[in-house]
Amino acid sequence: MTLDAYYTLGRSGLRVSPLALGTMTFGQPEWGSDARTSGEILDAYLDAGGNFVDTADIYGQGAGEEIVGSLLAERGARDRTVLSTKFTLGGRAGDPNAGGNGRKAMLRSLEGSLRRLGTDYVDLYIVHAWDGLTPAEEVMRGLDDLVSSGKVRYVALSDVPAWYAARAQTLAEWRGYEPLVALQLEYSLAERGLEYEFPSLAQELGMGLMTWGPLAKGLLSGKYSADAATAAELPEGRLKVAATTGTMADNRSERNWRIVTELGKVAQEIGRTPAQVALNWVAGRPAVGSVILGASKAGQIRSNLDALDFTLPDELRARLDEVSAPPRAVPYAFMDSLQSRLNAEVRNKRPGYYAS
Repeated sequence: MTLDAYYTLGRSGLRVSPLALGTMTFGQPEWGSDARTSGEILDAYLDAGGNFVDTADIYGQGAGEEIVGSLLAERGARDRTVLSTKFTLGGRAGDPNAGGNGRKAMLRSLEGSLRRLGTDYVDLYIVHAWDGLTPAEEVMRGLDDLVSSGKVRYVALSDVPAWYAARAQTLAEWRGYEPLVALQLEYSLAERGLEYEFPSLAQELGMGLMTWGPLAKGLLSGKYSADAATAAELPEGRLKVAATTGTMADNRSERNWRIVTELGKVAQEIGRTPAQVALNWVAGRPAVGSVILGASKAGQIRSNLDALDFTLPDELRARLDEVSAPPRAVPYAFMDSLQSRLNAEVRNKRPGYYAS
């Protein structure tokens, strides 16, 4: 697998790289990159054959989109880049309709994103999160209108319940709205919760998984260990910000340190970095269309882009699967236990629907 081995995203004709460049670090002074470093990161990604750049209106309170738009324009790369951005979280105090997923917020957010990105369309427009309020009918009709207007090419959802994604896609099919081509969700060795529902949902309803957080805030990068007893002893990065400020979830735990230890052993055995192995593991999971990869330095992105040029041996993949296995939960474990009785060992679904 290489970065320029493009895949169609979900059930669409949109061709994207198996690793997308996430730009959440662009314009983030605490743990991110200034404009110059962001340009170096983008150059490394584009030079390697990547074509998929992901941002959001909330990144850097809009500064992220401005940097992305300026960098793409300077390089004359806008048209050959698949550019995605997200809305939902860009609210402001005193205005209940500034955020969320209602039609008013959706249109306002898109106009702001287009202005900051310096473009008249985005290739992929993504609902950033379920707001718990707006009916799926309103969201899907609104997204369909944006595609009809020419300002959006494709649409997707991020961070939503599986039932909501299923309802939204079914509504699109039933009413002839623009269908969803992707679901953007967190996925890593340290966070495997989406496996309960989303791979089978995505395959059945024609959506590709765009996964974020493959290195679990840097926990799986190889620079952290359980030997750092306090937050102050952690190396600089997002994990330290999470541990010291509480502005992000701190994912240090006994389970995750066991994963870090086993990941380090596997990486050493095949002469790769822990980050490369963690990325390779996610990229090879069922229904995953593209893995969103962030970086705060050009050297990080260059090293991590090499995550695709090797095959993880089955026995090593099995060790990582075992140490990171999510808890068996109701009703999924019960349903799995019934399959042999119900189907006489016949499972006529595509690979990835059931755990082995």
